[in-house]
Amino acid sequence: MITYWKCKTGFDQINLWKPGCWIKATNPTEDELQMLVERFDVPLDFIDDALDAEERPRVDHEDNWMLVFLRLPAKRTDDGENQFTTVPLAILIRDDVFITVSYYDNEVLDDFIRWSQRRRLTSCKGYDLLLSLMLSTSVWYLKYLKQMNVMMNAAEDRLEKKMDNDELMRMMGLGKFLIYFITSIKGNATVLARLKMRLRSLPHDQDLLEDVEIESQQALDTAEIYSTILDREQETYSSIIGNNLNRIMKTLTVVTILLMVPTVVAGYYGMNVPNFMEEWPFGFTFAVIVSLLLMALCYLFMRHSKFFK
Repeated sequence: MITYWKCKTGFDQINLWKPGCWIKATNPTEDELQMLVERFDVPLDFIDDALDAEERPRVDHEDNWMLVFLRLPAKRTDDGENQFTTVPLAILIRDDVFITVSYYDNEVLDDFIRWSQRRRLTSCKGYDLLLSLMLSTSVWYLKYLKQMNVMMNAAEDRLEKKMDNDELMRMMGLGKFLIYFITSIKGNATVLARLKMRLRSLPHDQDLLEDVEIESQQALDTAEIYSTILDREQETYSSIIGNNLNRIMKTLTVVTILLMVPTVVAGYYGMNVPNFMEEWPFGFTFAVIVSLLLMALCYLFMRHSKFFK
């Protein structure tokens, strides 16, 4: 679907393209792509790259077009669990033509339109629109990172009460999401650095550019902090699991050693050789008492030797 948006008091949808408007292509069909090629002479191979879910952030130039790929944060719900990832967004800029192409669901673009309407923006086009989208992208990274932090704290509280494999898997999943975010934010930051060099000779809002740099760095710092915290927590839980396993193994070892004592006594007592207790009516009782005494001595010895500590 292709829609046209003009910034007056925020972005409002219009029926036909006008110079300086934003062409927003969401899951475009082949006919719609062909229309973009015929009317605006867009490089179709670049748009096709937006289909690749793993496309990296980058800046390219072809003819008079500046071609930009960004990675946007995205969230979906699977079996009641929030799943975070990043998706590509293709941006094409030439003179008074501004086109975005997205094949994956995300909240960034629609939220940016609503935000522009609330702020009643009167002018946002060209490179300023590109910077505004990058700023909105960083803001949404921070929003999702806050949600991840809430999920981390909830999982930590549950793990303190009971060490559960499902919670550990959730923690591992959050670590994977954070890696996605860190990689994508760094890629977007590289794109911003290249754009900053190019924008020196082009009209743009310098304050907006600085805001994008600040928000991008804040998103990266936050993601790296959460990732470090999560790694430390996973190491701690691994140590706790290892200590619990050592305690269990030590307990089983003690029980095994204590059970060996009556086994040895019964073995000697039951041998088919004279032991002077064959006819004694208290022979079995004597063997049991000896076994219990030896077990008690072994237990006291292991306790005195700090085997239990």
